[in-house]
Amino acid sequence: MKNQPPPPANITIIHPDLGIGGAERLIIDVALALQNTGHKVTIYTSHRDKAHCFEEARDGTLDVRVRGDGVFPPHWKGRFHVLMAILRQVHLTWALLGDLDLKREEEGEGVDEVFIVDQVPACVPLLKIFGARPAQRKGAQTQRQRQRQRILFYCHFPDQLLARRDGGSALLQLVKGLYRYPFDWFEGWAMSAADRVVANSRFTRGVVRGVFGGEKVGDVRVVYPCVDTEPGSRGVGGKGELWGGKKILLSVNRFERKKDLALAIRAYHGLGGMGRRGVRLVIAGGYDPRVQENVQYHKELDTLATTLGLQTATSKTVLSALSIPDSIDVLFLPSVPTAFRDTLLSQSRLLLYTPINEHFGIVPIEAMRAGIPVLASNTGGPLETIVEGETGWLRDATDPAQWTEVMEKVLYHIDEKEIERMAGAASERVEREFSLRAMGEKLEAEIGGMLEDERRPFDGVKQVGGLLGVFGVLVAVLVAAVFRCFGLL
Repeated sequence: MKNQPPPPANITIIHPDLGIGGAERLIIDVALALQNTGHKVTIYTSHRDKAHCFEEARDGTLDVRVRGDGVFPPHWKGRFHVLMAILRQVHLTWALLGDLDLKREEEGEGVDEVFIVDQVPACVPLLKIFGARPAQRKGAQTQRQRQRQRILFYCHFPDQLLARRDGGSALLQLVKGLYRYPFDWFEGWAMSAADRVVANSRFTRGVVRGVFGGEKVGDVRVVYPCVDTEPGSRGVGGKGELWGGKKILLSVNRFERKKDLALAIRAYHGLGGMGRRGVRLVIAGGYDPRVQENVQYHKELDTLATTLGLQTATSKTVLSALSIPDSIDVLFLPSVPTAFRDTLLSQSRLLLYTPINEHFGIVPIEAMRAGIPVLASNTGGPLETIVEGETGWLRDATDPAQWTEVMEKVLYHIDEKEIERMAGAASERVEREFSLRAMGEKLEAEIGGMLEDERRPFDGVKQVGGLLGVFGVLVAVLVAAVFRCFGLL
């Protein structure tokens, strides 16, 4: 029996930085899905640049509140990102709790409260201990017995698995391990205070269970990210022609080595001179000139392409991109504008999604929404989003020849009728599994079940352990500072 939709609640979402990225798009969509079902949604964040955020976060569609951006920096001299992320979120949460007390005085009793936290779980114990209404803290029954407070943690991926620990001498790696240990422990302890943990894919759920264990995270459910499929939404529209009708092979991802964009270049080169005639590879995605890896990796990709005999160009504006010579084989579009990226998606023959073990991957969903087949690595999230031969293909990302074979099939051996059939199947799958409506229904079910269930226990022993964990974090910072003084960090 399915959980009945819960009555409208006050939902507060806590997110570190409302910039432009997959995690930010997800949290905006979570807010929209819940707001569309009648809940009152407020987003609290430590940073929002109105010139660099999604439209819904700045145009009044969503209630966004920024607190404490100038108190703690995102990092200190390019280091201590995790420590600063925790401090920024703790400060944000104390400000939120102050606002919450004022809000309760204005609204009185009678409305359920749900906190949704993602990325950084440091605030979850604070919300568990101090976020409940005074009557709830004392164990008393509140009016109508339906005024409840619950906390849901949306896990994109364990932070401790995202931290880079390789490189350098054995001593340096030991220091990094000692520095990270209390943060890794603290992550699992803080997450255990949530009343429910959900993940963005079955792949991520398996990793979360393996890292933290069932006792800390409970019965982890899956709530897939989504795209807006309503008429007139981004990426849904008619098709035109770019570059005189060239066939476009498109890769959309950040310029990071873990995204393995080099695979797309090698597979495209494998088509040969005749196979590449009238075909252009476009590599578009997130790029920040302040991020050294973005700059270096773009240069590495350009060098790889030219070494293979391919002609390249890099365009930083739409106008320059549209006017590049016909002879260009590989076009790099760093920080491509959203509207132009959607045009590329709607007019490409095939999307190349190269990362291995991607946690979920929203770009394949956006391509499927636009009716474009997807070629992706047969690992991670794409195993759950792409249906082999129906909405795209899954191939070994360590074998460029397999990718070249699929490219040849799409370019030269599949007729338009088959492409239209796949486009229809892809659009139907997105609407059924990955639409804003589908996400809203899943979130409603999770919130309803969470409100009906008893709160997950978070006893005093764990709280004392948490304080020891905080002390360990401070010790780790001290150790890192000492080693830095000796030039080891």
